[in-house]
Amino acid sequence: MGRKWNNIKEKKAAKDANTSRVYSKFALEIYVAAKQGEPDPESNMALKFVLERAKTYNVPKNIIDRAIDKAKGGGEESYDELRYEGFGPNGSMIIVDALTNNVNRTASEVRAAFGKNGGNMGVSGSVSYMFDNTAVFGIEGKTEDDIMEILMEADLDARDIFEEEESVIIYAEPDQFHAIQAALKEAGITEFTVAELTMLAQNEVEIPEDSIAQFEKLIDALEDLEDVQRVYHNVDLGE
Repeated sequence: MGRKWNNIKEKKAAKDANTSRVYSKFALEIYVAAKQGEPDPESNMALKFVLERAKTYNVPKNIIDRAIDKAKGGGEESYDELRYEGFGPNGSMIIVDALTNNVNRTASEVRAAFGKNGGNMGVSGSVSYMFDNTAVFGIEGKTEDDIMEILMEADLDARDIFEEEESVIIYAEPDQFHAIQAALKEAGITEFTVAELTMLAQNEVEIPEDSIAQFEKLIDALEDLEDVQRVYHNVDLGE
């Protein structure tokens, strides 16, 4: 059930050599979370979550502070959270999450990205039923037994705990995210290679080698869209 989380993040880091793209997406997500509730992560769980995730991507403090200050200023911008579902080459399944202030523009751009790269849009629910909303953590310097003991002492359950290269990966129910993170921090674990909620495919699939380049081009086209925050899929691309 491994998703090779560290390899995925390394590939993203390599692709995002110009990290301003990643930072701008986080800035928007932080702004929206702060504007929807209190601009204080201790009383705003959505904001606390995105800040924890931003930390694993090394988003600079000044970008975080600027986004929160903008929300405190009561900016007039209003954003909608949207989810699109579709299919890539060889029936691969893709979920696209977006934040937008222009729904028509975003829908048009997502549809075009699918259509120009061997995919097609699906209706709501056509793909998401094959994915599970999952909390995932990556921890270095500990063993699987170490993590299991920490969670047992805190009376917390995980869906799965396994070792991947030099990290231990935890899959858990999404509503356990903050409790598990608090237990890990209480045990002295303050740095995570991954700490986020994701849509995890129930079953990964392999696609023919001659379709991989087209699939990756489709994913890149979707991720490059300004309004798109996250893209999930069910393809095992190996290492």
